[in-house]
Amino acid sequence: MDILLIIIGTLAFAVAAPILGCLLSGIDRIISARMQGRVGPPLLQPYYDVRKLLEKDRVSVNASEGIYITCALLFTLLAGGIFFSGGSLLMSVFIITLAALFFVIAAYSTRSPYAEIGANREIIQVLAYEPMVLLVAVGFFMAIGSFDVSAVLSAETPAIVKAGLVFAGFMFVLTIKLRKSPFDLSYSHHAHQELVKGITTEMSGSTLAKVEIMHWCENVLFLGWVGMFFVWANPLSWIIAIAVVLFVWFLEILIDNNFARVKWQAMLKWSWIITFFAGGINIMILAYL
Repeated sequence: MDILLIIIGTLAFAVAAPILGCLLSGIDRIISARMQGRVGPPLLQPYYDVRKLLEKDRVSVNASEGIYITCALLFTLLAGGIFFSGGSLLMSVFIITLAALFFVIAAYSTRSPYAEIGANREIIQVLAYEPMVLLVAVGFFMAIGSFDVSAVLSAETPAIVKAGLVFAGFMFVLTIKLRKSPFDLSYSHHAHQELVKGITTEMSGSTLAKVEIMHWCENVLFLGWVGMFFVWANPLSWIIAIAVVLFVWFLEILIDNNFARVKWQAMLKWSWIITFFAGGINIMILAYL
């Protein structure tokens, strides 16, 4: 039955996440434009961009590039399906990391110097955020008593009560996972930030469209991780969780438009410092409660 739920959840996520992610991306562009004193594109501009990419002829410097990107997208959908079907958070974390590794391999397969630099930066980003993300899963288990996301529906208190520092640490690395400035080192989603797209330099057409769709699905999944900290047995908690998710999404857009990109050394240093103090201390406190 668990496998059946995961299959159903993955199929539902594969349909709903790109739609919701596309809308979030469109809202992101509009809010960013308003912050910069511009009118901005229409809400569905991300959809128009992806549709245009899908209509282009397939051009690839390496036949395996598209296969790696397809695998990355499929694993992203599976990670989302596991999470939103109430499955193991830890398994969702491992699978989304596997998707990131396929993304890196796709860039390396092109043998482009710009893509390889982007891939190197992507690996550094994974090293920066992954320890904190793993502590999120551990903190969630220690606060709720299970890795299963469905356990929050019977919890007496939300996970944020016992894992507040873990949540604070996750908020820091969330900027990296959402590819927002100042931590959008591997590639930027804003055209004005750089001319060469880093890890996606050699990607075009349907391959680049898959990358954009994957990014939409990642955003929905990561915001779902934010919301799980505020859901418990009380049905009204869903309203609180949605409100927090929307606030965090707006905060990330605000940060993205007000902070310049930092060097990878600073990102790595501060991510590990915050992981140690926020995540580590919270886990030690929970271990002795």
